[in-house]
Amino acid sequence: MSDVRHLIVVDAANVIGSRANGWWKDRAGAARRLLADLAGLTAKLPESTEVTVILEGAAKAAADGAEPSAPRLKVELAPRSGDDKIVDVVAEANSHEQITVVTSDRELRTRVEAHGAETVGPGWLWSQID
Repeated sequence: MSDVRHLIVVDAANVIGSRANGWWKDRAGAARRLLADLAGLTAKLPESTEVTVILEGAAKAAADGAEPSAPRLKVELAPRSGDDKIVDVVAEANSHEQITVVTSDRELRTRVEAHGAETVGPGWLWSQID
């Protein structure tokens, strides 16, 4: 029996903003640090688990046009609203049996749960990373 295909979608702005560590002084740098943390995490996750990170605004500079060099880690850049991009990713993720969205945004939680996703707060993700 194979593992359940699991997609974790990360609301990067929400996760980064959940820790008062000076992220507002360098949004792209904070996003790069999160991507590095997630690269380490994906190496520990089951091979059936993928992570997609949504970057918006100034944090998009963290991608620098290059794909992350971690297994099963994908970065999506939001052309406008990060929340809208997250909903689009969830709605289009029909090859995954389980979808988890990491955010504490109540409205976003309602929107993605309507597409069958479960939601967890940033604290859950930080506990996986730390």
